Amino acid sequence: MRGLEGLAHVLDGVAHASGVSSSAGTKETAETKQLDALLPPVGSALVEAGQGKLDEAIRDVSEFQTLWQQVSQLKPEQDTGQVTALAATVNDALAKTQTALQGQDADSAKSTLSDLARAVNAYVEGFRGAEGSSDAGQKAASRILPDARTSLGAMQKADWPLAERTYKRIVTAWKGVEAPIRKDHFGVYSQLEKQMSLIRIALQADPRKETQAVQQMSAMVTLLTDYSEGTLKDEELDEAAGASEGASSLAELLRLLEQVQQQIQTGDSGGAATGLEQFIAAWPSVEGQVQIASPASYTAIENEMTEASGYLVSSPPNTDKASAVVSRMMERLEPLTETTAYTAWDAALILLREGLEAILVLAALLAYAKKSGQAAARRWIWAGAGSGLLLSAALAVVLTLVLAVASSGSTREMIEGYTGLAAVVLMLTVGQWMHNKSSTRAWNSYVERQVGGALARGSLWSLFAVAGLAILREGAETAIFYIGMAPSISLSQLLIGIGGALIVLIILAIAIIQFSVRLPVRWFFLTATLLIYYLVFRFLGESIHALQVSATLPAHVAPNLPSLSWLGMYPTWETFIPQMVVLLYLIVSLIRTEKRSARVSGSVS
Repeated sequence: MRGLEGLAHVLDGVAHASGVSSSAGTKETAETKQLDALLPPVGSALVEAGQGKLDEAIRDVSEFQTLWQQVSQLKPEQDTGQVTALAATVNDALAKTQTALQGQDADSAKSTLSDLARAVNAYVEGFRGAEGSSDAGQKAASRILPDARTSLGAMQKADWPLAERTYKRIVTAWKGVEAPIRKDHFGVYSQLEKQMSLIRIALQADPRKETQAVQQMSAMVTLLTDYSEGTLKDEELDEAAGASEGASSLAELLRLLEQVQQQIQTGDSGGAATGLEQFIAAWPSVEGQVQIASPASYTAIENEMTEASGYLVSSPPNTDKASAVVSRMMERLEPLTETTAYTAWDAALILLREGLEAILVLAALLAYAKKSGQAAARRWIWAGAGSGLLLSAALAVVLTLVLAVASSGSTREMIEGYTGLAAVVLMLTVGQWMHNKSSTRAWNSYVERQVGGALARGSLWSLFAVAGLAILREGAETAIFYIGMAPSISLSQLLIGIGGALIVLIILAIAIIQFSVRLPVRWFFLTATLLIYYLVFRFLGESIHALQVSATLPAHVAPNLPSLSWLGMYPTWETFIPQMVVLLYLIVSLIRTEKRSARVSGSVS
């Protein structure tokens, strides 16, 4: 696991395949065995290419090609085209590998074999994901359970070489099973990650922490057994839920590492070891974010956190090596903590835009009612606005409470993502509506229809409803926008933004409603539209990113893609392509509406 990244990846797959194939027994279907048989020959070929044994590597690749021809004929139950695309990637990587081997180019062969291993691993995961099984997580857990039992039995008999070999098979098999477990039950996933790390720490300690290794492996076997068989006990459910609720931010984990480093330097090895255990327990809540932002940092930290812990629990503790490893972890995490944060300006922008629109609507309704000589109408308009404001506040409280109860672990991130996408849809529709009203003539026509119709019918309740619904719409949109933004903004920044916007809105409301100050409607709406389109672009990227972190959406990282936190841009194709499509739509929409406005102005002139 400390070799070349490509080699480590393939060896993980090889051990996973061999471990699963040798221990899953009669529970495995023929299809599962065929999929599991793909990676071993590729892994062997990579090892042989690294040793310069290209003729042996050619034989292994030929064996893989035979297996692949059989597997590529299999069809998953719910293939939407993704598995077909992954198969094409495997075919392309295989062709390049064969060319490199035939040319006796060892360096090129190692590179193409690493690509082939990654492509095969992605195909296997994609195929299993397309099977659509509702118990995919439980089946995945059952694939590593036999090795866990074997390792536990070996530990209890003090056969530590066998215990370590089977444990390594579990670690390497984990890459192929963690995704469905994480998606199905984040709490179980977090517990398993923690137990595997603590077992590794116990095995790496000098001398070995045998009691801790047995205790953690026993707990892991119990959890895997009950989870895979669907018989999780209440206490296990509580412990798993507690693991998912212990979510931390990257900034908090970085501060925890800084504290660990200080404890190491002051000689408090026990406190530092406890701090690293806390880091390991919290790591699953942020690992998805790290993996998307920097795959290399994710892989390194996965190994370094247990390596540092092993140094600290050794007798005597190796503080020099532990300090060096913790320093590397801090260096990897520090650049990643600077991303995905909204500011007070972003918070103020939402309330200013929604609040100004509500004030403008209310002022226009009041002015038109005054012009018509209907004094009673103004009271009904104010009553409707007050009711709309109260309903907006109640809706915000209900949404916040419901989402707080429903959100935990990856579910929290998934809800954040979906809420953000809902805000994007609202912003697009509202932004388009605002841009269409960006001429004074269109705005006056809109107000006349809203109020004039109600007065013509002699219905003061209609005025109440028009004002109430106008304010309720703005309030509901504001609530949804802030719920989507809340996870990525500090409370102080959120309060500063809201407070500042409220002060500005109060001043504007008094000026517009009390003193009849006229706003340049066209420029107000044009400016507000451009600002809301900026938030559309950013919310879209942040929301898709949240769904990737929760494993709801895949993440294909491309280091050459831009990574700009203030625009919500991440180096993945799943965020980049939708943002470019929306950007094109926004530009075309602005140009089309401006041309239409120019034609209307010309005809009026």
